[in-house]
Amino acid sequence: MKRALFGLAIGASAIALAGCAGSDRGATAAMAAPASASAGGATKAAATLAPKSGTNTAGRVTFDQQSGGVLVGVLVTGLAPGSVHGFHVHEKGDCSAPDAMSAGGHFNPNSKPHGQMTGGGDHHAGDMNNLTADSSGNARVQFLMPAVTVAAGPNSVVGKAVIVHKDPDDYRTQPTGNAGGRIACGVIAAS
Repeated sequence: MKRALFGLAIGASAIALAGCAGSDRGATAAMAAPASASAGGATKAAATLAPKSGTNTAGRVTFDQQSGGVLVGVLVTGLAPGSVHGFHVHEKGDCSAPDAMSAGGHFNPNSKPHGQMTGGGDHHAGDMNNLTADSSGNARVQFLMPAVTVAAGPNSVVGKAVIVHKDPDDYRTQPTGNAGGRIACGVIAAS
């Protein structure tokens, strides 16, 4: 009986050690993954939107590098219920001006004409689709931007600004889409 219990204890210990060894390999692989993913540069970034031009518009925009582009998560508050607003990455990470004009023009590293991100034609790398506020004045959306990166390089959004405009983007007028004034601005920083 003692031999049987001793054998069971040894067997259970071996199984427990094997399980721990397996989980250590998994933990080691999991710990190695972020290191290799970040070796080429940042993979995540964010911007906190501050009100501009006398508005109460604010929010947060996140950028997460994916295999097909950058996944963008948006939450904007303080909009008029049901309103539609142009939304772009701008070339300068400077929101210091009261009207956010310090952020420069749309981010356009490939010298393309202004257009619609999902329209199938040419567009600035920083062109994004319009934001539409819900009945509470909030806009929440998530989408993929295929023409930009978070990692360092000519198409990186890090160090640029993200702008919410007063009016909808018409996706045609060059070079701005006739989107009007700038009502919120945030500088994109690696996170």
